[in-house]
Amino acid sequence: MLNFLCHIPTRVLFGRNQIEQLAEEVKRYSRRILVVTGRESVKKYGIYQRAAGILKKAGITYFDLSGIKPNPLLSRVYEGIELCRKENIDFVLAVGSGSVIDTAKTIAAGVKYKGDVWDFYLKKAKPRDCLGVGTVLTLAAAGSETSVNAVITNEKTQRKLAFGSFLIRPKFSILDPVYTFTVPRIHSAAGIVDIMSHVFEQYFSPTRSAGVQDRISEAILKTCIHYGPVVLKEPKNYEARANIMWAGSLALNGFLGLGKIEDWATHRIEHEVSAIYDLTHGIGLAIIFPNWMKYVLNEEAVPMFSDYGNNVWGLGRNKNPLEISKQAILKTKGFFAGLGAAVSLKEAGINEERLEEMSKKAVSFGELGEVKKLNDRDVLNILKMSL
Repeated sequence: MLNFLCHIPTRVLFGRNQIEQLAEEVKRYSRRILVVTGRESVKKYGIYQRAAGILKKAGITYFDLSGIKPNPLLSRVYEGIELCRKENIDFVLAVGSGSVIDTAKTIAAGVKYKGDVWDFYLKKAKPRDCLGVGTVLTLAAAGSETSVNAVITNEKTQRKLAFGSFLIRPKFSILDPVYTFTVPRIHSAAGIVDIMSHVFEQYFSPTRSAGVQDRISEAILKTCIHYGPVVLKEPKNYEARANIMWAGSLALNGFLGLGKIEDWATHRIEHEVSAIYDLTHGIGLAIIFPNWMKYVLNEEAVPMFSDYGNNVWGLGRNKNPLEISKQAILKTKGFFAGLGAAVSLKEAGINEERLEEMSKKAVSFGELGEVKKLNDRDVLNILKMSL
């Protein structure tokens, strides 16, 4: 296990009606805030109204930035930064999904930066200061409610990039599984894929000595495999929704990658696809991840994939490790398909027209991955396998 620093300070208020604590949490940091929300659902189901009522009753002044879309846009971030500066806002509250939270995080970092906030995504600069961020989560998927990461799409350049900083980790996050009861089936399915993919990026690693993290990773994957179909069949099953929601936070709060080299090639590849085609992130991952698994499966990778097959899918240790690895990959693809996710680019309406462009963009900051180093030709091969 490699050396690491562990500091995961987000206060998580988990369970029914925890939104009642919202005002007290906000008042620790501010009485003048920006509330960032998605499109119609957060108001349609009354979540926004409840949050707004609590803030108003507590005498907290708030301004709205609404209509954030699932692949959040840089232009909306600029709007939020301008509004915060104009109104002297010093805290950002996200009420919504990961896209809303990522927008809030980027706004919070951008307000304190004199240059263009996109510099953080281009790796030209790092934030030195940041407004506080809080969240009320409405979709179990991205894990942004406890993570140090944010992902934004620059619609002008068609680039979807990520940046990370401990400064943007939320101060608090309210996680009420009830708020996910009304999530549409396809978004619930995509969220489950997203959660599992976050685990994969940290679990499949050249570091084979972090047994604690690996066993916890396997438990989270098994939780998704068990409860994922239940969520789709019984959308108001509190137990299932609660376990998936908590799995989503644990998958990306930083714990699973401690003491390990992480991969993250598949996410980088998918970002280029969804930047151009506005594909739901989890669906893109469902298409690409099994093909990445096939592509990187070599002699060195067999032990990690056979562990995955044995410990997660129960495929049996007496079989040939390579065969177990191949079966595990098929199980993964079959599980994603069973959730209702697309498992090919063509199924998602994407053809080979811009594959080479996406391949080159994916490696614009260098080769991808750690399980196997991927250049632009490797990425192109994986995308072709995904057609």
